[in-house]
Amino acid sequence: MSSLLEARDTFAAIERAWERGQKAALAMLIGVRGSAYRRPGAKMMMAQDNQMFGTLSGGCLEGDLYQRAETLWDSGKALTVEYDLTENDMWGLGIGCKGAVEILVTPVEQDQPFWRETFARVARLEPLAWASELPQGRLVALSRDGETWGEALTPALRQALEHALRETTRAEVKEIDGRKWVVDALLPPDPLVVAGAGHDAVPVVALAAQVGFEVTVLDPRPAFNGPNRFATPGVHFLVAEPETVSPETVSGRWWVIMNHNQRRDEAALNLAIASNPRWIGVLGPLSRTREMLANIGHQMDDGPIVAPVGLDLGAEAPEEVAVSIVAQLMAERAGRQAEPLAGREKIHQRG
Repeated sequence: MSSLLEARDTFAAIERAWERGQKAALAMLIGVRGSAYRRPGAKMMMAQDNQMFGTLSGGCLEGDLYQRAETLWDSGKALTVEYDLTENDMWGLGIGCKGAVEILVTPVEQDQPFWRETFARVARLEPLAWASELPQGRLVALSRDGETWGEALTPALRQALEHALRETTRAEVKEIDGRKWVVDALLPPDPLVVAGAGHDAVPVVALAAQVGFEVTVLDPRPAFNGPNRFATPGVHFLVAEPETVSPETVSGRWWVIMNHNQRRDEAALNLAIASNPRWIGVLGPLSRTREMLANIGHQMDDGPIVAPVGLDLGAEAPEEVAVSIVAQLMAERAGRQAEPLAGREKIHQRG
């Protein structure tokens, strides 16, 4: 899968290029062998006036990629570019990754109905799957509610898009109806509730939003729970006591409970357990969490409860604790054990 947030920001950069009167292209990583800086589905934009937004390699390939993509401004045709980063003679000057990557570069034209529809849906963070034929660049898309646009969908192509939406796999190249297509699902960010709007919640919310969580702050105090305290764009605010919130309204979310008020933490923990949570991290000593669970009639195994929340990084200051908590969230989201990369032959892969 790919992040709807990354796609939204990339598409917004393309629209800004149009406003400047410039042509633009979308570049997407579609294949990785070995180690690479990003994973399939990562996106960036390039405009005719040399402006770029996003990155696929950490900066080591983008300049060359732009030069190769300049043919798009006249031809209007998509192209694929391969880089073998193990070839030291060509790419060994300061490049940290030693894998091979394939990148699709697609012209994005302002008057093309496919992109107008796609941009509008992504701006609303509506889940969708799309595919581009290689190398011709024909485009198709499918929304989660079954609407289609672009080229006509064959049964096999529809099945591939439905599978991408359902299984949330990363962008990949497939042979469909005897043709090569890259299939990519754009899915919403994982929703996270941070229960508590104290001073130490501010860096947790900011950092979690930066790494792709859609954050809601739950706290009944309007003087604390609002954009004046949490300036990070896209954060939502639920100004309410936890016991007044219906579990259905916060269903299926990640949780970090950090009110520093035991009664309110108990109410938030009770709400989290009842809400079919993905994961519940509780700040503070394990003994305190066990006491709170006993007070509300629950046990540790009544939910995916983690206490104390955070990785052992030696964190003390609020910003350090935030790194500890969000690092654990990222590891859990990726299904990884949070271990050092030192000694690994490959990154982004187990083993």
